[in-house]
Amino acid sequence: MFIANLSVKEALDSLRTSEEGLSSAEAQRRLKEFGYNKLEEIKRQSVWLSFIQEFTHFFAIILWLAAGLAFWAESQAPGEGMFLLGVAILGVILINGVFSFWQEYRAERAIAALTKLLPQQALVCRSGKLQTVPAEMLVPGDCIVLEEGDNIPADCRLIESAGVRVNISTITGESQPKARMADAVTETSHLAAANILLAGTWVVSGQCRAVVFATGRHTEFGQIAHLTQAEKESVSHLQLEIARLSKLVAAFAAILGILFFAIGTAIGLSFWTSLMFAIGIIVANVPEGLLPTVTLSLAMATQRMAKRNALVRHLTAVETLGSTTVICSDKTGTLTQNKMTATQIYIHEQLVPVEAHAQYEHEIRLIQNAQYCHNLKKSLQGKHYVLLGDPMEIALAEFGRKSHDFGDIPVESEIAFDSERKRMSVVIEHEGVRWLYCKGAPETVLPRCRHIESRGNIRELDSAGQEQIITAQNTMAREGLRVLAFAYCRLEPEQMPQEREMTFSALIGLQDPPRPEVKEAIERCHTAGIRVIMVTGDHPQTAVAIARQIGLVKTEHPLVLQGEALRKMTGAHLHLLLESPEVIFARVTAEQKMHVVKALKRKKEIVAVTGDGVNDAPALKIADIGIAMGVAGTDVAKEASDIILLDDNFASIVNAIEEGRTVFENIRKFMTYILTSNIPEILPYIAFVLFKIPLPLTIIQILAVDLGTDMLPALALGAEPSDKKLMQQPPRPAKERLLSWGLVARAYLWLGMLEAAASLFVFFFVLNQSGWEYGVMPGKSDPMYMQATTACLAAIVMAQIVNLFICRHPRSSVFSLKLDYNPLLWQGILVEVALILLVVYTPWGNALFGTYPLDLSVWGLMIVLAMGIGLLEEGRKWIVRRYFSD
Repeated sequence: MFIANLSVKEALDSLRTSEEGLSSAEAQRRLKEFGYNKLEEIKRQSVWLSFIQEFTHFFAIILWLAAGLAFWAESQAPGEGMFLLGVAILGVILINGVFSFWQEYRAERAIAALTKLLPQQALVCRSGKLQTVPAEMLVPGDCIVLEEGDNIPADCRLIESAGVRVNISTITGESQPKARMADAVTETSHLAAANILLAGTWVVSGQCRAVVFATGRHTEFGQIAHLTQAEKESVSHLQLEIARLSKLVAAFAAILGILFFAIGTAIGLSFWTSLMFAIGIIVANVPEGLLPTVTLSLAMATQRMAKRNALVRHLTAVETLGSTTVICSDKTGTLTQNKMTATQIYIHEQLVPVEAHAQYEHEIRLIQNAQYCHNLKKSLQGKHYVLLGDPMEIALAEFGRKSHDFGDIPVESEIAFDSERKRMSVVIEHEGVRWLYCKGAPETVLPRCRHIESRGNIRELDSAGQEQIITAQNTMAREGLRVLAFAYCRLEPEQMPQEREMTFSALIGLQDPPRPEVKEAIERCHTAGIRVIMVTGDHPQTAVAIARQIGLVKTEHPLVLQGEALRKMTGAHLHLLLESPEVIFARVTAEQKMHVVKALKRKKEIVAVTGDGVNDAPALKIADIGIAMGVAGTDVAKEASDIILLDDNFASIVNAIEEGRTVFENIRKFMTYILTSNIPEILPYIAFVLFKIPLPLTIIQILAVDLGTDMLPALALGAEPSDKKLMQQPPRPAKERLLSWGLVARAYLWLGMLEAAASLFVFFFVLNQSGWEYGVMPGKSDPMYMQATTACLAAIVMAQIVNLFICRHPRSSVFSLKLDYNPLLWQGILVEVALILLVVYTPWGNALFGTYPLDLSVWGLMIVLAMGIGLLEEGRKWIVRRYFSD
């Protein structure tokens, strides 16, 4: 039998307990049987395993192979420089791995979230005596005592109740506190039963006694937490793309290395020369700087997003957010202010906005009713007192104080609120006269009113007057307002308080108003091709009313789906209904919200989900992007999320999406920049084998570019500011590749070839100036040869400086882009120039990289060729803009 359907005695009997509680011995026995009242810890991946994984991805494996070959070659033929090469490659692996791990480790700070929401202590009755015990020691059958402000430690059945209202938003998402009572009910759901208290919620007002019937893993809270743990996290688009890029580049590098090792051997090169050549091909193909640059770029994006109130927990979430096509947004606290406010009032037989009625100071009875008819408590915070309790009562008290503050008047007595009466009353004495003030649901207050006050006159409340009040109530309800009726009566000095023959004074409509900036944010989403769907636990009328106010709903009849209907729906039916242009989900549970997200993902949508409660955690975890509220959010929701909003504001999501789109474009920019230099690094080796020329670039010089001069400029491209046009475009297709054929063609076949031609031209120019003849192979320490390789290296660096400006935009002219918007750009150039000068003109640079000082004439030639590359690319962009624009 469902415990909510039983009487108090039957409920206690079913748990083999009594109002005196369990004995200590029985409690200990049940603790062994049922276990501790706590949730299972989330299984986390070992820190060491995470660390090791940073050294086992495809890029790293190829570099491990190259280092192993270098050390083996050194053991077979000492003195060929292979040991230094092997050490350099190991350094690359170590720097990449440690840096990537550190960034992820910082972003993934471990927080034990699932146990924090439950209270640490509970007041329990054992053997007829009240005692405080750790909440984890509670067992089914324990009788506990709760009062206003207490968190509920386990699922309980009420056995005594006095004015209890409970905030259950963490479980159901409903913003309004719910009244609770001890009597048996007919509902068959823990979420709907009015005599059930759920773990993880809290008492807003009243006092009660309750018997525990479920603990730990078996509570509703525990079931949702289990759903969260059971669902696997989504793999981001960027993770998939980086994995794909790693495989492609690694496979290409390995195949090319083996192929040209075979070619070198076939044309008569020595084994060691062919091996060095193969290793060089591999090192030149693997963009060693790409992964740390991606990681750093994402880290910088997270810092920019933090300034816009979005804290990123997982680095790759930054890019995924930019490809979002659908946002499933919670209502309370995200689209709204999470603060009840009096917005409309029916007074003097007319319905007006609260701020439009300026005569409240004459409505003494109404104002005193709002100020004193509540169960709020005062708390000193700093130098000021604040009200604690039901948000609705706080809003009414503030309305009363704002109109006219009568100061502290003691309440003589109170007729408490309960779920059957749906009203409460207080008695106060003002200027020697006792007054009873009543507020509650209009349907329970109106029948007890005999008169109505209008503009200072009191007359009888007839049926026409009642009909007019009911019409006003319905109008306010359709606008999503919570409507309360206010009435009063004068008491004689010794008269017992009675709620009858009262005078009706007003209806007040309260609302959790939308955040003022949300409407513009919704409009930006629509402009950017992003669909917004409200998914809430609140009432459908409230949801639709808020949706209209923020511009989410514009048609007369939007599709409103309630949780109960959703529960009975097939997957195909839901799939078809999601095609509707305007959809709102109301009264949904945690599992139902998760089904909505799964259905959208089956439609190939990139789904971002917002939430703050325990009930939101499963949906947050399976979404492409989970966005938790930082202010009102529970730790469970934050743990399941990828991004935490520091201000709980929907507008911050839109700002974060703009940053995400910018990140994707910026990654493409610096990928173009980094991959371009691969071609002038590869072609010298191919020319060395095929045309029997001196090797124009050494392996250590390749690493000087990839992990030295290219790093900071690439980061500068990763920090490029947002292009405002990005939020005027639809989301990019889900299948769009990070490494597209267009990017490959531009980097490898156009810019890379131009750089290779320029660097080889400078190499041969220096050789010819020194009197070199074709077919002569100079020694590795020959100054003529060292100066030529130095010129080839410097020419690549000079071309990359120009390439930095070229890569800022794939179509727009360099001259149309402002240079002062990205200070890191100039810092990158200064560092790049400083590094190449150190490599060329310092003794340690010469010794480490095998370089030799260059004449000024060589620098002049390099600069002219680099500028020529820039002009050719400007010509290509002009042709694209002129003949291939959309």
